[in-house]
Amino acid sequence: MRHASSFLRSEKARMLSAPILPRALNEECGVFGIIGHDGPAAPIVALGLHALQHRGQEAAGITTYHDGQFHSDKQLGLVADHFNAEEVLAKLHGTSGIGHTRYSTTGESSLRNVQPLYADLDRGGIAIAHNGNLTNARNLRQELISKGSIFHTTSDSELFVQLTALSRGLTMSDKVIDAARAVEGAFALTVLTRDALIGVRDPVGIRPLVLGKLGDAHVLASESCAFDLIGAEFIRDVEPGEVIVCGRDGSLVSRRISAEAKNPRPCIFELIYFARPNSFVDGESVYDIRKRLGRTLAEESPVEADIISPIPDSGVPSAIGFAQASNVDYEMALIRSHYSGRTFIQPDQKVREMGVARKHSANAGVVRGKRVVLVDDSLVRGTTSRKIIKMIRDAGAKEVHLRVACPPITHPDFYGIDTPSKDELLASNNTVEEMRQQIGADSLAFLSLDGLYKALGKGPRDGDAPAFTDHCFTGDYPTSLIDQDKTESRIEQLSFLREAR
Repeated sequence: MRHASSFLRSEKARMLSAPILPRALNEECGVFGIIGHDGPAAPIVALGLHALQHRGQEAAGITTYHDGQFHSDKQLGLVADHFNAEEVLAKLHGTSGIGHTRYSTTGESSLRNVQPLYADLDRGGIAIAHNGNLTNARNLRQELISKGSIFHTTSDSELFVQLTALSRGLTMSDKVIDAARAVEGAFALTVLTRDALIGVRDPVGIRPLVLGKLGDAHVLASESCAFDLIGAEFIRDVEPGEVIVCGRDGSLVSRRISAEAKNPRPCIFELIYFARPNSFVDGESVYDIRKRLGRTLAEESPVEADIISPIPDSGVPSAIGFAQASNVDYEMALIRSHYSGRTFIQPDQKVREMGVARKHSANAGVVRGKRVVLVDDSLVRGTTSRKIIKMIRDAGAKEVHLRVACPPITHPDFYGIDTPSKDELLASNNTVEEMRQQIGADSLAFLSLDGLYKALGKGPRDGDAPAFTDHCFTGDYPTSLIDQDKTESRIEQLSFLREAR
């Protein structure tokens, strides 16, 4: 425990919790769980959440179980802001536990929405941590309220608690499966009961979940990078529609949400942007995948240039691949401040634009008099790109070209990525040439959809059975969008309670 808390204290000094500014795409959430550990679970969960901090920096929570009692602690802020001291972790007794690091896509930013969510049910206590978004949450919530259910949060994740409580299943895993069958959309769950750690992945496999082992303990996490930090062995990905039941006795049982198999379509943005580069997805290095995206982009849209530079940090692997394929020097035209915080919480547009300068600075000695190609992973509103391109020009660049390692984002997401509305998406309302003019680049090019699939090793996109959830580029959503389609049934105000902060 001493080692884990000391590590998190040192990380707290590095990861400042000052007001954070908006990134182009807002993160999802991270979940983690362990059972059967030979020591306290809380420090391991805290380290796992730290490794998943990139998936959400708004809040974090841990729930553990020991000797008939669940123990829970939840706070707004970074993992290292709170779970950094022995006295905090020591109160979370037990050798099993789950944790959650949050970015809210439904429900306001308040402590009552911080996960894991806990409830006392007829078969004992249950704690649930959820990554993803449900597309029938509003209508399902309204239906349950009309039947007498009482909701304590404005998060769609509470539906899993309510539905599990209402299930007539014989075991707790039966009840969780019943709840999973009632919802639509994206979900990866870690569920802690008295006797088991349960992992659930939605039938389409939109959100990721992986299984590992730490000694004799079973471990679940959103990404394999969490295993690296705690020294766990990666076993495999949890399959789409699979329910993994890890027993306190070391047993492992695999079940299914439904006997009906669906075409798996994991979220393509996990590979493009969200997953950490040192994670593995379906056995492949995310870092290598992103380099291939850059190489394919260079083949499709070459440009005469003197240097290739990423927009750091997320554009780095693709820029390396682009430079290698172009046989042009890779340089850092932009220097990123790692003390400015991430860029996705403040909603105000003026603050968003000021945050660009706080986060990035032009490297004038590198760009002066040069033809510069900037490589980024995505282009959403265009705010960041416009500011950065002007910054590079002001530093003396002769030309500034932008290459984007994914197709134009033309449709919003409803599965846990907080993309803007369609009206705010630059590519939804403009041609590539119009976008080029708005951001001020000498040229602009995106990776094609077929090029994206080629780089991912899938060949051209098959319209009947695409390998990924790529709706942000195509509008081809893999599940029904009940809350969006049945607008007359939507609840405009989920709760009358507003917490004082």
